Amino acid sequence: MESKRLEIFEVGPCKDGFEMGFLIGQRFSTMIKSRLQNDLILQKQMLPFAQSPHSIPLLTSLSQTNMNKFPIYWDELRGTAHGSGASFLEIMLVNIRKEILPFIPKADDTNDDCSDILVVGESVAVAAHNEDANVAMVGHTYLVKGSLRNGVSFTAYTYAGELPSCAFGFNSHGLAFTLNSVPPMRHEIAAGRVGRNFISRDLLEAQNIDDAVARICSSEASVGHSYNLIDVNTRRILNVETASRNRCSFHEVGAVPFFHANMYLHLKVQQAGTR
Repeated sequence: MESKRLEIFEVGPCKDGFEMGFLIGQRFSTMIKSRLQNDLILQKQMLPFAQSPHSIPLLTSLSQTNMNKFPIYWDELRGTAHGSGASFLEIMLVNIRKEILPFIPKADDTNDDCSDILVVGESVAVAAHNEDANVAMVGHTYLVKGSLRNGVSFTAYTYAGELPSCAFGFNSHGLAFTLNSVPPMRHEIAAGRVGRNFISRDLLEAQNIDDAVARICSSEASVGHSYNLIDVNTRRILNVETASRNRCSFHEVGAVPFFHANMYLHLKVQQAGTR
């Protein structure tokens, strides 16, 4: 496969979320529309579901919940769609994909999204992340270097058309994170609650590891996730596993290397592929 340089876009400070999303969408318009067109899960599963009457209660609830809790980030999505010339419905769907797919009959999605090796010893502190996204992401990612009006700046690896970042990022406070998908059983999912893309976007503004934990554990997430939080200033790495109804579990990483991929390790949740 031909190697391509990862494109970096510096944006901000912007007057509001819509402007930030618009500028990102405008800059990566071609890539965003290509990603949406080539994303078979979007085209063959989510769009047909979204265009059926069965989807109305779920999509209405997801839209209202996330727009009310994170209005600035919702405006970023609107701006991304407008700036790129893409359909807002498609932009919205890829940003709440994990919150929709469990409710689509016979939907096909993969949970082998990424993995991390984490260690904090006396002489070394390392978070090594392997990004294994859907094949539709090949050639459809970029780095966003955002500056906010409150003085915070962040760098985020971003999937085309999605909020920064559902993968990994860091900010000027010295807070970084990587993410691992986890597969809870259908009954462990709270329909119509907060989407994980909005939570990770919020983490880019966290002041420290404790602030990040507070944002995660009060988020009222629909679907669980695994967060690897790195605080450069205090030299800490913390793995946080979450589930719906604000359930959280913590593992402080130490000198013994800690590996996390796409299964729950310490939060007691019934997950796909287990009994």
